[in-house]
Amino acid sequence: MDFHRNPSVNNRHSPSPTSSVSSTTVPHNPSATTAIADNDPMHSWWESVSKARSRIHALSSILPPHSDSFFLSSLADSDRPALSLLSSHDAYSVISSALSSSVSGSGSDPLCHWLYDTFLSSDPHLRLVVLSFLPLLSSLYLSRVHSTSSDSPSPPSLAGFEAVLLALYSSEVKSRAGKPVLVVIPDLSQPSLYHSPLNKPNSVAQAQFRPSVGVLCPSLEPQNAVKSTKRAGIIGVALDCYYKQISQMPSWSKLELCRSAASWAGQDCCCKREFDTEDGLDIDGVSEKRALEYGDEIDDVSVKMGNLQVETCGNNPDDSEPKGFRIPLPWELLQPLIRILGHCLLAPLNSQDVKDAASVAVRCLYARASHDLVPQVILATRSLIQLDNRTRAAAKAATATNAYTPSKDKKSEILLVSK
Repeated sequence: MDFHRNPSVNNRHSPSPTSSVSSTTVPHNPSATTAIADNDPMHSWWESVSKARSRIHALSSILPPHSDSFFLSSLADSDRPALSLLSSHDAYSVISSALSSSVSGSGSDPLCHWLYDTFLSSDPHLRLVVLSFLPLLSSLYLSRVHSTSSDSPSPPSLAGFEAVLLALYSSEVKSRAGKPVLVVIPDLSQPSLYHSPLNKPNSVAQAQFRPSVGVLCPSLEPQNAVKSTKRAGIIGVALDCYYKQISQMPSWSKLELCRSAASWAGQDCCCKREFDTEDGLDIDGVSEKRALEYGDEIDDVSVKMGNLQVETCGNNPDDSEPKGFRIPLPWELLQPLIRILGHCLLAPLNSQDVKDAASVAVRCLYARASHDLVPQVILATRSLIQLDNRTRAAAKAATATNAYTPSKDKKSEILLVSK
């Protein structure tokens, strides 16, 4: 018999007021204490801070000893350690350097283990930290997979990279709950997108107004390994997770993704400058003076593209040294990539460096799609290029207007004082 649960048994023969009071005491309930702790915002905040600090300390223990990781302790001591780690450029540089080493990505890589365990934590800010390294991780993984597949018969193990990618993929599979991502296309035969006949019976109105539904992304199947046939789809879903949180991603992470996209396209021919014929646009790092020098070349390329002679662009003597590592780009990988580049190119809060890098990446993808003859990619990238040109032209016109507008003399203020 448990004496702690029945305290009145010890004093059965000599009852006392103390024993009678103790016998009516409610026993301790751990579940009730846990519920109270969960509803306490202070307790939840402290638990989140403690978890983030432990993850940062674990990160500092696995980084190379020669790296300048002493600043991680200061990040762990802040009020919001996870957000401090996310917004620290020094931390991103140190982790990126360790992630880019030649021996990284294996199944025994401690940094990949740290990224995997951190993403599986329930803290949303820690998950953002892992997402910020997705552009670099996917770029390293794809470049190593496609570079070693043809060079060596036994490529190195990349199980660590694949585990992180599968964790991102599995989280998206769970959030979609086996349902596809649909897009509703309105019926353009109606007078308005928001029109529905009100004077007719519901059955007739529903029969006339039937918007078509398109499948933006099919339902996802759980994957236990990254197979060659599923590789592009898994990375595409991971990039879709990145796109959902892109507003909270630091600028250096967006820069890494834009550079990776340009590297994946691997197309640095003159096709990417087809639409850059407007004077005064500073695109792809080309100043106004260099834009005038390339004017004749751009006109020649436009004529060749009009004659469907896109293959001659690859014979440009300036393209003798290919830039980047060209990889296969199926639509399931390009679709989320183009959405991300559209945000980096047109979002007003992005820095100019991010917009310029996205501009280069979009033009490289357009040149790649022009050579591969992929209609949907040509349409999407061409639209982004035209939007970019219009945005830059409008910004330059506004700057010129403000520069030549004379400032009006301010009238002297007259203060009326009541007598």
